[in-house]
Amino acid sequence: LQSTVQFMTSQTPALRMLRQFSISIMMLTVLCSSFTFRTSARAGSTFIKAQGQTTSTQKNTLTRSLSSLSAATMPEQETCVSHPDFETVKTYMVKEYGCTGTLYKHKATSCEVLSLRSADTNKVFGITFTTPNPASTGVAHILEHSVLCGSRKYTTKEPFVELMRGSVNTFLNAFTYPDRTCYPVASQNTKDFKNLVNVYLDAVLFPRCVKDPNVHAQEGWHLEHENGELTYKGVVYNEMKGVYSSPDSLSSRESQRSLFPDNVYGTDSGGDPLDIPNLSFDNFRQFWEEKYNPGNAKVFFYGDDDESERLDLLTSYLNDYAAEYGAKPNTAKVEWQPKKFEEPVEVRSTFPVGETGGKDMVTVNWLLNDEPMSSVEGLKLNVLDHLLMGNTKSLLRKSLSDSGLGEDITGGGLSDELLQATFSVGMKGVGAPEDGSEENINKVLKTITTTLEEISAKGFDEEDVKASMNAIEFQLREFNTGSFPKGLSLMLGSISGWIYGNDPVENLEFEVALSQLKAQLSERGGEVWKDAIKEYLINNTHKSIVIMKPDPELEKKVVEEEKSRLEQIKAGMTEDDIKEIERKMNELKQLQAKEDTAEDIATIPTLNKEDLETKVEEYPIEVIPDFGGSGVTVVENIMPSTSGVIYTNFGIDVSDVDLEDMPLLPLFCRILMETGAGQYDDVQLTRRINTYTGGVSASFLSTAVKEEGVSSDVVSDGSKMVSKIFIKGKATAENAGEMFDIMRLVLTESNLDSQDRIVEMLKEAKSRSEASVKGSGHSLVNTRIKARLSTGGALEEMIGGFTYLETLKGLLDMAENDFPKLKARLESMKSKILAKSKCRDGMVLNVVAEDRVREEADGAIKAFLNELPGDSSPTEKFQDFYTTDHPWAVEAKKKICDLKNEAFVVPTQVNYVGSGGRLYEEGESMPGAANVVARYLRTGYLWDTVRVIGGAYGGFCTLGASSGLFTFLSYRDPNLAVTLDAYDGAAAALLEQAENLSAEQLQTAVIGAVGDLDPALSPDQKGSTQFRRWLSGENAEDRQKQRDAILSTSKEDFIAFAKKLQGLKDLSTAVVTSAGMAEEAIKSGKAMDIIEVL
Repeated sequence: LQSTVQFMTSQTPALRMLRQFSISIMMLTVLCSSFTFRTSARAGSTFIKAQGQTTSTQKNTLTRSLSSLSAATMPEQETCVSHPDFETVKTYMVKEYGCTGTLYKHKATSCEVLSLRSADTNKVFGITFTTPNPASTGVAHILEHSVLCGSRKYTTKEPFVELMRGSVNTFLNAFTYPDRTCYPVASQNTKDFKNLVNVYLDAVLFPRCVKDPNVHAQEGWHLEHENGELTYKGVVYNEMKGVYSSPDSLSSRESQRSLFPDNVYGTDSGGDPLDIPNLSFDNFRQFWEEKYNPGNAKVFFYGDDDESERLDLLTSYLNDYAAEYGAKPNTAKVEWQPKKFEEPVEVRSTFPVGETGGKDMVTVNWLLNDEPMSSVEGLKLNVLDHLLMGNTKSLLRKSLSDSGLGEDITGGGLSDELLQATFSVGMKGVGAPEDGSEENINKVLKTITTTLEEISAKGFDEEDVKASMNAIEFQLREFNTGSFPKGLSLMLGSISGWIYGNDPVENLEFEVALSQLKAQLSERGGEVWKDAIKEYLINNTHKSIVIMKPDPELEKKVVEEEKSRLEQIKAGMTEDDIKEIERKMNELKQLQAKEDTAEDIATIPTLNKEDLETKVEEYPIEVIPDFGGSGVTVVENIMPSTSGVIYTNFGIDVSDVDLEDMPLLPLFCRILMETGAGQYDDVQLTRRINTYTGGVSASFLSTAVKEEGVSSDVVSDGSKMVSKIFIKGKATAENAGEMFDIMRLVLTESNLDSQDRIVEMLKEAKSRSEASVKGSGHSLVNTRIKARLSTGGALEEMIGGFTYLETLKGLLDMAENDFPKLKARLESMKSKILAKSKCRDGMVLNVVAEDRVREEADGAIKAFLNELPGDSSPTEKFQDFYTTDHPWAVEAKKKICDLKNEAFVVPTQVNYVGSGGRLYEEGESMPGAANVVARYLRTGYLWDTVRVIGGAYGGFCTLGASSGLFTFLSYRDPNLAVTLDAYDGAAAALLEQAENLSAEQLQTAVIGAVGDLDPALSPDQKGSTQFRRWLSGENAEDRQKQRDAILSTSKEDFIAFAKKLQGLKDLSTAVVTSAGMAEEAIKSGKAMDIIEVL
């Protein structure tokens, strides 16, 4: 699960921690088994009754509403702990986030420790090392993987995997940045938390990898000699080959390199596949010796655990390190890149495309500072970034999007998580004119320059500034990180200044910087932004222009160059050299295949089943049909505290939309938010959302539900389902009326006439869908396999699979060449969704709030419901979706894909390999224990066989809770046929393991599965979770039954599942691969139809 972080976009000294949590979540989803990719979209603005100037009354209301966002409860213990091994450097009270804290320094090693005390039960620990590397060998990235492969006290091959298998953690991962490496963990269970901290501290300070070259070979790179040929293998090596297959990644890396010719940011901390084989084991070990010492570390604690115990635990490891290695000075430092370009630098490179070709990418990049930046200056830059790029209506982003010169925006704007901040913007999918000139690239560059110059001359609209300031202030004060640990967000924010010598709490405190910026705006007004644009962008000559050209031959060139390089290496070898490679290869494979001994496994600290919570946590819910005679169902979740915010989710049934038009619903949702509504154009609408709310967004949901009267463990084909558009919003109680007005407005008066904007939306959707084939190929092949087996899978394929990509191409053509036809379809959809005699019967409003806020918003809720379209006493009713098949399902049964094996060919150096079938038949009961066994298979056999031995970045499986479908999947995999063979052997291997399963292994498997059931949730998430439970038809008895079944899983359940897996039915394969690798697989006997995608 370890990941490398490169060239990330961020927002504000204090906001960067809120941005980094979403980045980390995206990295985590790479290997998550649920394939639910969490993404956050920045939504627009707000609606007020009168157009034009904001009145003083409205301004005062806004100020009061933001100040009413309540801070977290301060912890009882507000004084620091004195410890004989630590010097107390400084104490803190971080009022913004309800924490008190102390900065300690370990006397023997000079390790700095920030210990934050909070009432939060989701405890967090992290240790971060400054790890700049002047080369692109990926040593920091490889070391990040390797230290978690066994240590002094924890002697299994991979303690990290043992923790995955048997912990109830809420976070377990590691990150490599261009200049640092972070090892964070989190858990709500104190015993589990201490176990995680122990394993991580021993891993980084006393790792096995620096004494065993096999770890470096496995995680980094090694040579293999089979069938007379040399090949490179290694987990990180293959991971980075996948990264270097992505046009977006290649463009970002060229942008970063171009701005930093003289410091470590110009190298690739993740590793360039061309350079990774240059990393020797001695260099690898030396890097650990130099960088992984406590004097070069920053340690972070957060939560409600005892501070004395934190320090006792930490000092035991630090003292052991000092005794064995002595105290070492901190020599790791990131040097500043001077801003020295006298004129912009142009860089040209290529990216791989298929035979059908591709379009250009162009990005303009600026290095913003070469000396420390004050907090207020950093905040100013982030507000400027929001004004320029923060949403689809921000001026620079909008000017590029409206230009029609490309398919999507690139660059991401401000990136400020490193020592020096950068700003990048551009476009991809820039088509060349028929004469093959670069006229359109030049037009993109001119659009960027002209837009910035116009803004520097005229300034921003005052209302836009207020909207952006409100949006950022709301985000800071709400501090809603969802299920991502708040403490980890604080850690990431702290570390981004701390490792450069700044105070560790400086980036967490925003009140002073916010008040200073407001004072500047009050004194100088729009001149603040004009000066900032001139200083950082227009007059800044340390600038690069990166132009990326498509190359249909690049993939072939890369493969041939690697083959030639390996042939040259072999030509210089003696027979003894080759035998030595074979010996090392066999030694490594034997080590990888060797089971950990019982004694080694016993070294890993674990929980007992008695430490687990046996009861499902239920959250408050009240369902009120026909609320106030409105005809609308209201579902309320009254929580103890929501920090003064009301969270709403308004659903409208869309089941009357024709199945043919169902793929248009994601576009329809974007139109609701991005083309304007009523008297407000798109910019004005976005401005009002940002001014008066914490965000309003629209999305489409189609999900299977439990059939009424049928047990929740009975498998279905997905025909019982609900389909709704949800308009989501959040605001303070004072602004609830404004929020509801916006929600009503976008639903009823959205503009369907904006051809230019709709064309741009479809271009963006197509571009992102194409990018997902290379970046998330495992998700697409998973969808394709399920589409051959079930109604639900067929529907998912239509709106998120390869079929959807083809649909987008057709819709784009229609929007460009026959817009009246597309508009007519959209208007027809809207009329069906808002049918006067029926629509309110399918409406539902979910409200999550604390008592006071709910009471204050009562009038706004009633007014909203009364003003909705449709009759309050509908004369027509929707069918009962919990007892009858959804109309889409009836039609989709005719569209289930043929059962066949398919290879989707794209330019890539790695594979995404999927195979699956039906494990449980429709109507059959699927035991809760099946989830335990599937998880055991994922973290055991598949991890060991596909990832460790095979060298893929990930190998895992999925089990559909309601569908009974089972799939094997791999991620960034160097193999194809070999991986399919591994899948074929999974059932037999699992059966053998099941028959020899020990009581300890069984308990570990159960603990891990229970941990999956208990994520840490924010108050609004608890409410929305309970709402989704209600919507899906679940009940508390079903949930408790499932938990009880998991807790009571037996060895016999493992054996039964393994035998069931041996009889997996309707088996088929889907892979994303290259043409060359597909042909090799076919030659080896794997029959597949080849389909060229890109």
